[in-house]
Amino acid sequence: MLIDAIGMLGVSMILSTYALVQLDRIDVKNISYSLVNALGAGLILISLAVDFNLSAFVIESCWLLISIGGIYASLKKRRKG
Repeated sequence: MLIDAIGMLGVSMILSTYALVQLDRIDVKNISYSLVNALGAGLILISLAVDFNLSAFVIESCWLLISIGGIYASLKKRRKG
Protein backbone atom coordinates (compact mmCIF):
# COMPACT_ATOMS: atom_id res chain seq x y z
CA MET A 1 0.00 0.00 0.00
CA LEU A 2 2.77 2.47 0.91
CA ILE A 3 4.68 1.61 -2.25
CA ASP A 4 1.58 2.34 -4.34
CA ALA A 5 1.24 5.73 -2.64
CA ILE A 6 4.88 6.50 -3.45
CA GLY A 7 4.31 5.59 -7.11
CA MET A 8 1.11 7.62 -7.29
CA LEU A 9 2.87 10.63 -5.79
CA GLY A 10 5.45 10.34 -8.58
CA VAL A 11 2.72 10.12 -11.20
CA SER A 12 0.94 13.16 -9.79
CA MET A 13 4.18 15.16 -9.81
CA ILE A 14 4.90 14.38 -13.46
CA LEU A 15 1.32 15.00 -14.56
CA SER A 16 1.09 18.24 -12.58
CA THR A 17 4.23 19.68 -14.13
CA TYR A 18 3.03 18.67 -17.58
CA ALA A 19 -0.32 20.37 -16.94
CA LEU A 20 1.49 23.52 -15.74
CA VAL A 21 3.51 23.57 -18.97
CA GLN A 22 0.37 23.20 -21.06
CA LEU A 23 -1.30 26.02 -19.11
CA ASP A 24 1.80 28.19 -19.64
CA ARG A 25 2.42 28.43 -15.89
CA ILE A 26 5.92 26.97 -15.94
CA ASP A 27 8.72 27.09 -18.49
CA VAL A 28 10.30 23.79 -19.46
CA LYS A 29 13.71 25.48 -19.30
CA ASN A 30 13.14 26.28 -15.62
CA ILE A 31 15.17 23.96 -13.41
CA SER A 32 12.13 23.28 -11.23
CA TYR A 33 10.45 21.52 -14.16
CA SER A 34 13.34 19.07 -14.49
CA LEU A 35 13.68 18.63 -10.74
CA VAL A 36 10.02 17.72 -10.25
CA ASN A 37 10.09 15.37 -13.24
CA ALA A 38 13.25 13.65 -11.99
CA LEU A 39 11.80 13.22 -8.51
CA GLY A 40 8.50 11.96 -9.91
CA ALA A 41 10.23 9.42 -12.14
CA GLY A 42 12.40 8.31 -9.22
CA LEU A 43 9.35 7.70 -7.06
CA ILE A 44 7.70 5.68 -9.81
CA LEU A 45 10.89 3.63 -10.18
CA ILE A 46 10.80 2.91 -6.44
CA SER A 47 7.28 1.56 -6.79
CA LEU A 48 8.39 -0.55 -9.76
CA ALA A 49 11.00 -2.22 -7.58
CA VAL A 50 8.13 -4.00 -5.82
CA ASP A 51 5.74 -4.51 -8.73
CA PHE A 52 8.01 -4.61 -11.79
CA ASN A 53 6.80 -3.75 -15.28
CA LEU A 54 9.47 -3.60 -17.99
CA SER A 55 7.85 -0.99 -20.23
CA ALA A 56 7.12 1.32 -17.30
CA PHE A 57 10.67 0.82 -16.03
CA VAL A 58 12.15 1.76 -19.41
CA ILE A 59 10.08 4.92 -19.85
CA GLU A 60 10.63 6.11 -16.27
CA SER A 61 14.36 5.42 -16.48
CA CYS A 62 14.54 7.47 -19.67
CA TRP A 63 12.37 10.19 -18.11
CA LEU A 64 14.76 10.33 -15.15
CA LEU A 65 17.88 10.46 -17.34
CA ILE A 66 16.44 13.18 -19.58
CA SER A 67 15.43 15.20 -16.52
CA ILE A 68 18.92 14.85 -15.05
CA GLY A 69 20.25 16.15 -18.37
CA GLY A 70 17.91 19.14 -18.08
CA ILE A 71 19.09 19.83 -14.53
CA TYR A 72 22.71 19.65 -15.66
CA ALA A 73 22.05 22.04 -18.57
CA SER A 74 20.25 24.48 -16.25
CA LEU A 75 23.07 24.47 -13.73
CA LYS A 76 25.68 24.87 -16.47
CA LYS A 77 23.77 27.83 -17.91
CA ARG A 78 23.53 29.46 -14.46
CA ARG A 79 27.29 29.16 -13.96
CA LYS A 80 27.96 30.89 -17.28
CA GLY A 81 25.41 33.65 -16.83
